[in-house]
Amino acid sequence: MEPRLKSGLWVHAVIRQCDRMARAAVVLRKGDPDSGGILVVLRGQAGSIVLAQARDAEGRPAWVRGTGEAPADQANVDAYLARQIKRDPDLWVIEIDAPDLIPPFEARLV
Repeated sequence: MEPRLKSGLWVHAVIRQCDRMARAAVVLRKGDPDSGGILVVLRGQAGSIVLAQARDAEGRPAWVRGTGEAPADQANVDAYLARQIKRDPDLWVIEIDAPDLIPPFEARLV
């Protein structure tokens, strides 16, 4: 079994990394500190993209664009977040200012 970083630690590390990069980042919703899933809202000028944790075909950690390839408006982002939180109440949600819609952390997008 692959060692896994606790969700709360990962979130706090990303918030700190964003702070060092002079990017605004906030926790919108706290989830389970040990094993809660994580959703990342990347806010850009053209809209937002929500990244959700996933696994690739080989079982490695990855991210999927939950709201699709194109930037989404606020209503679609809010609807997606509400659906996911209803399915999993232990989710973390963080929002990051990302004008280029590129995650400021290492992320394999699938």
